[in-house]
Amino acid sequence: MIRGLYSALMWLAQPLLKRKLLRRSQQEPGYGQFMDERFGHFAKPVPAHQGPMVWIHAVSLGETRAAAVLVATLRQQLPHMRLLLTHGTATGRAEGLKILGDGDLQAWQPWDTPGAVQRFLTNFKPDLGILMETEVWPNLVFGCQQMGVPLVLANARLSDKSLRQAKRLAWLARPAFAALTAVWAQTPLDAERLQSMGAKVHGVLGNLKFDAAPDADQLALGRTWRAQLAQPVVMFASSREGEELALLQILKHFEPLALMDKAQVAIKKVATGAHWLIVPRHPQRFDAVATLIESQGFAVQRRSSWGPDGPMGSVASAADAPASPTVPLPASAPPTIWLGDSLGEMALYYGLADVALLGGSFEPLGGQNLIEAAACGCPVVMGPHTFNFAAVAQHAEQVGAALRAPHLSDAIRQAAELVTDVERLAAARQVAESFARSHGGASAQLAGAIKQMLNKKPTCCRV
Repeated sequence: MIRGLYSALMWLAQPLLKRKLLRRSQQEPGYGQFMDERFGHFAKPVPAHQGPMVWIHAVSLGETRAAAVLVATLRQQLPHMRLLLTHGTATGRAEGLKILGDGDLQAWQPWDTPGAVQRFLTNFKPDLGILMETEVWPNLVFGCQQMGVPLVLANARLSDKSLRQAKRLAWLARPAFAALTAVWAQTPLDAERLQSMGAKVHGVLGNLKFDAAPDADQLALGRTWRAQLAQPVVMFASSREGEELALLQILKHFEPLALMDKAQVAIKKVATGAHWLIVPRHPQRFDAVATLIESQGFAVQRRSSWGPDGPMGSVASAADAPASPTVPLPASAPPTIWLGDSLGEMALYYGLADVALLGGSFEPLGGQNLIEAAACGCPVVMGPHTFNFAAVAQHAEQVGAALRAPHLSDAIRQAAELVTDVERLAAARQVAESFARSHGGASAQLAGAIKQMLNKKPTCCRV
């Protein structure tokens, strides 16, 4: 009865979803492509194949990168596996193209109506489904259960905030969690929260993202560009709406030096004596952030305009560049802001930066994952809001791979103190890399468990 009401609401919401996707596609064309797949309609049936069809759902960019680690290990243990990769966002789908091999398939996640789910499962006939991290949809789970498709939640996490939300919808969420075949959690606290919702937790394996190696070429190029600069580079990594404006306002407002306290002097030193790089979390905001930077009286240099020498060319030309035509720079102009307006180059940016401020952690948004920064040897200063990755953030802080700041001004002060202390900065880099290396191994354990589950699946239960 309850799920029937939910299904009716999801069916009625389909026109709203279509309109939302069409609007979104104006900024990100990927959302307008293959839209029928969202509703379980596919251009052609899937041809017969040898080996198991393993379906992995990775909703967005972060989950897709975690899935890439798992897929690489699964291919070693299941060489005849055929991969079906589904997504919910355009950035996830674009990143997923890098994972696909010959014969693999890619599609949108079906909208959570019984009809779309049934058509999806009938078309692809997966032998096993793997949901990455957090994506548990009631009709998707029930449809797999009806059609004999084992469905597991891998690299699973459930924050306190998400748990509270799930409990408010317990009449719908609890049966969905309980119907999953197995769950492998990132941390003991995640496991405890998942079990409280009825999930069958089979183990705590850690975070797959620790097994992901940064792009070596990107990292080397970023470090080469950094070596050409006389001043340090401070990066705002995966910044979210509201955070960029707060940063820019701090950087441009100073009292006379004689009136400043020690913390304010440190902030001014890094504000005027360092290169600032902002890398927004969402690509559809690149243009808006560029406009915001100029509206605050700064010049902006975009990654998309850099040549083979990186920002060096931008730095050289900025000295002779006129002020923004709409907002003149003040007589004592703040530094030009660099804007990372590219996808898939975080290793390059972390290689270029001396220290990174963690986006999403200075507003109550839960923070972004700091694992890639650590793996690149880039120390992180994070704000008070890291509930999406609480265990990783806490451990990184404990070992010195990350610093904690109560607010953005203090984070800038801590970044200033770090980049001006050569010995301390070098030590922080080493600690960050060591922290990332010491937590690997989840992908091998998870791939082994999935292989064992496939081997146990009786032929009579296959779709």
